[in-house]
Amino acid sequence: MKWRASSCAAVATLPAMPSTLGEVLALLHEWFPPETAEEWDAVGLVWGDPAQTVEKVLFAVDAAPAVGAEAVAWGADLLIVHHPLFLTPVHGIPRSDPKGRLVGTLADAGCGLFTAHTNADQAVGGVSHALALALGLTELRPIVPTSWGPEIGTGRIGVVPETTLAEFAARAARVLPATAAGVRVGGDPGRPVRTVAVCGGSGDALLDQLAAGDVDVYLTSDLRHHRAAEFLEADGPALIDVPHWAAEWTWLPVVAERLEGATAATVGGSVATRVSLTPTDPWTFRI
Repeated sequence: MKWRASSCAAVATLPAMPSTLGEVLALLHEWFPPETAEEWDAVGLVWGDPAQTVEKVLFAVDAAPAVGAEAVAWGADLLIVHHPLFLTPVHGIPRSDPKGRLVGTLADAGCGLFTAHTNADQAVGGVSHALALALGLTELRPIVPTSWGPEIGTGRIGVVPETTLAEFAARAARVLPATAAGVRVGGDPGRPVRTVAVCGGSGDALLDQLAAGDVDVYLTSDLRHHRAAEFLEADGPALIDVPHWAAEWTWLPVVAERLEGATAATVGGSVATRVSLTPTDPWTFRI
């Protein structure tokens, strides 16, 4: 914003106003409305003062101790994570407990904590949407639409230029963060692939929905042995199982860039964002 004094030709630029946590929350709630989260979920502000200034925001999949230490070391004012720290009720958060220790570490440093989980899973620009875009899918639509709108829903279906199952799985391995578990594939390596379904996070609940569909391959995480075997025996789509953390990590750069741009446009002073590269996948090596 600029102003010009009527008595002189000099132009002065007003200093940018820093964002507050409340202003950042308003943007996040607009993009990922809490009311669209599943009833069992726990989303929103976990700790923090809406009036505090936010200049640095760290994004991560999990509110793990190493991520909390990274946030404090960087001087973050807010840590935004995908997975809830408190998905089930607790009666206290003593520092003798890992979760209480994490909250205490953030509180001591004045760093807030915010969670966007199933409300981010289903949103346009959310987790499954970002995963689909990272894999090169176009013409996106939800696997299971919701009453919140035709573009909001669980998972995404899209198309890619025709390729093979082996080539598409190799693409997934390239674009996702490296993990010990890697990418597991069920199906004929030479199978033609054109229509792809994806779901960030645990997606075996959608297998029945996709069994008789027109997709060539379904990419998700945490597929169980019997469910996957029965699905493939029914001669449906091929399966690609990728690590849960890696699939959902693809959302972080997208929302980080979006927040920088939005705060610059609405407040005048863009927050600095950073995506955590700290791996929080529980599997650390394989033999």
